[in-house]
Amino acid sequence: QNYLDNFWPDLKAAHELFDSILQAQRERESESQENHGKEYPEHLPLEILEAGIKSGRYLQGTLNVNKHRAQLEAFVRLQGFGSKDTG
Repeated sequence: QNYLDNFWPDLKAAHELFDSILQAQRERESESQENHGKEYPEHLPLEILEAGIKSGRYLQGTLNVNKHRAQLEAFVRLQGFGSKDTG
């Protein structure tokens, strides 16, 4: 802000862009505070997920994505299983 005010006071487009970026950052910070610091809201509460894992309704695993072909290659490694389940 200081740079724009001191060196480019007449450059309206730059000031508008800065204001837009600042507003977007503030909105993102307020959303993050509403979500308790999480970038994305949870789909199900943790208690339901834990109960579902214990009952066998849900499976817990790790998603591995190929960084070079992320849209085409990924697999899930289930905990307690040695094999790869692809999907």
